[in-house]
Amino acid sequence: MCVFVFLPLVLPLTAWPIARLAEQRVHPRSATMLLTAASCVMAVCSTVCLALLMVVGTAQLPGNPLPDGWSDPEVRESVPRHEIAGKAAIPALIAVVGRCARALLRHCRVRWRAHEALKGLPRTQVAVLPDPQPYAYALPGRLRDRIVVSTGMLSRLSSRERRALFAHERSHLAARHHRHLLLVRLAACANPFLVPLRTAVSYTAERWADEEAAQAVGSRKAVARAIGKAALVSRATPAPTLAGLAAPGPLPRRVAALLGPAPAARTWPPVFTTVGLALWTAALGVLLSAMFSANSAVTLLLLLRAATPLRP
Repeated sequence: MCVFVFLPLVLPLTAWPIARLAEQRVHPRSATMLLTAASCVMAVCSTVCLALLMVVGTAQLPGNPLPDGWSDPEVRESVPRHEIAGKAAIPALIAVVGRCARALLRHCRVRWRAHEALKGLPRTQVAVLPDPQPYAYALPGRLRDRIVVSTGMLSRLSSRERRALFAHERSHLAARHHRHLLLVRLAACANPFLVPLRTAVSYTAERWADEEAAQAVGSRKAVARAIGKAALVSRATPAPTLAGLAAPGPLPRRVAALLGPAPAARTWPPVFTTVGLALWTAALGVLLSAMFSANSAVTLLLLLRAATPLRP
C-alpha cells in the first residue's frame, strides 16, 4: 500500500484551479458534467482508501472480529506506518458515512415535504401556491416533475419574465440538475477538499438553466432582469439540492454573463491555454486517484490472502 493509499485523500486539490476557471471559460453544460464526474470519482476513491486504512487499523485493535492472521506481525511489517493512520481512519470513515447519510436524509425529507405541500392542487406541471412570500423552484418527482411557484413571485414579474422563470425551471428538470447538485454535495461530505467543486457546480447548473431559458425566451436581457428581480424579493430554495431561479450564489456574475455574448459550445478547450491545462491537471488527478485506490485495494487483498491462507 505504501504512501499511495494516502494520495487519493489529497488529490482533489488538483481540481481546485478548474473549479473557478470552468465557471468562467467553459460552457455551463460541459462544466457541470465535468465537475460532477470529477467530484464523484475522487470522492469514491478517497472513501475507498479510508476504508482500506480502516481495515488495517481495525486489525490492530484487540478483540476485533477479523481473522487472527490479519493482525500478525508479518502483516504489520508489510504495511509500515499505517497503524496510527489506520486507527485514525476508523472515526474518519464513520464521520464520512454520517455526513453523507445526513445530507441524503435531509434531501429526501425536504422533497417529501415539498410534495406534501402540493396535495390538493391540480396535477399540472406548474403548481401555484397561494403564498405572499416570493419563491420558485424545480421539484422532481417519481411520476411527474413540477415547477413550484408562489403567487407572491408571479405578482412581481412581468409576462416575459414569467416565461423566463418557467423556461429556467423546465431546464433544471429536463437536465436533472438536482442529481448533479446532490452528487457533488455528497462528494463534498466524503472529502472536504471537494467543497470548491460543489460550489462551482451550484453556479454552473444555474448558468446552464439561464442559457437554456435565454434561448427559449429569445432574450438574454429578459432572463437577466428576471434573475435580478427574483433575487431581490425571493427567498432561497428549501434545500441546496433543489434548483431555483434565485438560487444562492454569485447572482451578479450570472446577470453579467447573460448581458454578455452567449458562451461557446466547445466541450473541451485547447490544451495550451490556462483552462485547458487546468482541465488536464484535474483529469490527471482523477486518473491517479483511481489508479492509487485500485492499487492499494489489490495490494491489501493480496496481503490479507497471504495472512489467511485457504484451508481445505
